[in-house]
Order: sequence, then structure tokens, then C-alpha cells
Amino acid sequence: MTAQTFELNGVRVLELPAEGPRLREALDLISLASEHQADLVAIPVGRLDEAFFKLASGVAGELVQKFVNYRLRLAILGDISAQVAESNALRGFVIEANRGHQLWFLEDREALAARLR
Repeated sequence: MTAQTFELNGVRVLELPAEGPRLREALDLISLASEHQADLVAIPVGRLDEAFFKLASGVAGELVQKFVNYRLRLAILGDISAQVAESNALRGFVIEANRGHQLWFLEDREALAARLR
């Protein structure tokens, strides 16, 4: 899993590349973040399994809970408008997540930089 580590407004970010297999296991990613001493992990939306966006599947909840347990912040980067349009539950989840500090759904790295100011 090749990832890029960089600083954004004083926060060490581990960003996965857009290309690559869909994520299956959060613990591997959390371990990689720990190796790179990252405070926040940025995942391109295309790397997530479609089940992540179907809240009833529990995939999103399980992934987010593991990040919370390890005190790592998470940013999902990319356009999720199609998924949000299909699900009121997901829309509410995204709105609530973006109000907090643990999980954000953002368009791109520039939006992440703005959020971290």
C-alpha cells in the first residue's frame, strides 16, 4: 500500500493514492498511519467498497469506530453526491460527521487544508 505523508497546517496526513485496491481492513491502514506518525488518514472515495455507503451494512460504522479507538482522524476525499442522493441516512451521517472533528467527507486535498486551518 503506497501512501504519501505530508503536513497540512500542522497536521501530519497520510493520504492513500487514488489508484489501488478497495480497502478491506482498517487495521492495516491504522498500522501504516502509526508507522508514519500520522494524525489523520485521507482516503480517496474510489478506494472504499460500495458497502461503506450503505449504512445498514455496518462497514462505515466499523471502519470509523476503529479509527476512533486508535485516536486517528479520517477524511474521505472525493465526490459522494451520487451516494448521498440515494440515501437520506447517508446524507444525515455525512452532515453530522462534517460537524465534528473525527470524520470528514470533503471534495479534495484543498478542502482538507481549509478544514484544518
